[in-house]
Amino acid sequence: MQKVTTVIIGAGQSGLAMSRELTCCGVDHVVLDRGAVANAWRRDRWDSLRLLTPNWANGLPGAQYPGSYPDGYMPVAEFARWLDAYANMIDAPVQRYTEVHRVSGTGTGFNLETSSGPLGCRTLVLASGACARPYVPSLSAAVPTRILQTTPATYKRPHDLPPGGVLVVGASASGAQIAREIQTSGRPVTLAVGWHTRLPRTYRGRDVEWWLDLLGILDERFDEVDDLQRARRTPSPQLVGGPEPVDLNALQDCGIEIVGRLADIRNGSALFSGGLANACVSADLKMNRLLDAIDGWIEERGMGNELPPPDRPEPVRLPATQPLARGLNDGTIHTIVWATGYRPDFSWLDLPVFDARGRLRHHGGVVAAPGLYAMGLNFMRRRRSHQISGVGGDACELSDHLHAYLNGRIETAA
Repeated sequence: MQKVTTVIIGAGQSGLAMSRELTCCGVDHVVLDRGAVANAWRRDRWDSLRLLTPNWANGLPGAQYPGSYPDGYMPVAEFARWLDAYANMIDAPVQRYTEVHRVSGTGTGFNLETSSGPLGCRTLVLASGACARPYVPSLSAAVPTRILQTTPATYKRPHDLPPGGVLVVGASASGAQIAREIQTSGRPVTLAVGWHTRLPRTYRGRDVEWWLDLLGILDERFDEVDDLQRARRTPSPQLVGGPEPVDLNALQDCGIEIVGRLADIRNGSALFSGGLANACVSADLKMNRLLDAIDGWIEERGMGNELPPPDRPEPVRLPATQPLARGLNDGTIHTIVWATGYRPDFSWLDLPVFDARGRLRHHGGVVAAPGLYAMGLNFMRRRRSHQISGVGGDACELSDHLHAYLNGRIETAA
């Protein structure tokens, strides 16, 4: 059996950032990926997708954005190429096209069963991220078989879909973007809206990411919030990698019908919640709370005359009628896009490190098993942990912890 001190599973931004930090610490390691570097960015994203964060925010340890458009938004194909170049720059020991089938504990480390053979290590880093598997609710089983079902991981472009109406379930970043793209292709779209996060792309002349960074919101730590599990479930904001808005008003302006959360599918009908108004009011309140904080920061520093005046989005306009049901057998809906979020996938991890709901038990990325670590999860160590801009700080702190563990300065993983 081949042995190495540390194995990193996943050669995306999280795994590569950790590889760079372990190299700096002098820890020998290997990075495994089931495909090429940035495999998920290459295979599991739709064609038109751009990064939600501006280019200046997407640096990795030892490498900032290299291009000429810091305020632009990189297409995912370009970002995948950049990650490949980064892996070469840091000389990451990536073992490509190696699928992990099972990980078990040995008492002093871990054994991995992989498509390239067995592998042993003392420490292990789970860097496959928070978006390894699209979540599709169990009620999808009741969808009539004539309707095509897809997710943001398998959807590529509108013209791959059959002609006719589309129901997009979920109004966070993926759902909002895909709904708009499909609507502009000439297919009528209905968008089922539940709990969502509304933000303007820019406010008072600056990208909202700039404000979130400036106010320290993105660096709020996991041990500083009252309800961490709720914070980890916060939906991605209704943003697109570009200046155009994709909030519910903009989507309605382009002809998309919005309805409440999809509550059930019964007897060939999609049943929607009557809580659309509450969901929209809640999103507007939270957005305006953030904009209040930005205005307060500006006024405290007497900078009101140096920046454009407040340009707040108007409240979400609710439709005059809100249907509570839609037939799925009448030929109006031909496709359902399940934009209902993602989940990590640790199905190959044969260790007692999961809670009663199947979630990985960890404390800021230090998993409940000695020598086991995670990277890239939602609000793992700080609010930006799942973002490209967050993996560098997390990798620095967790590599220090891992190095101390290997040297006997930390006896447990907790």
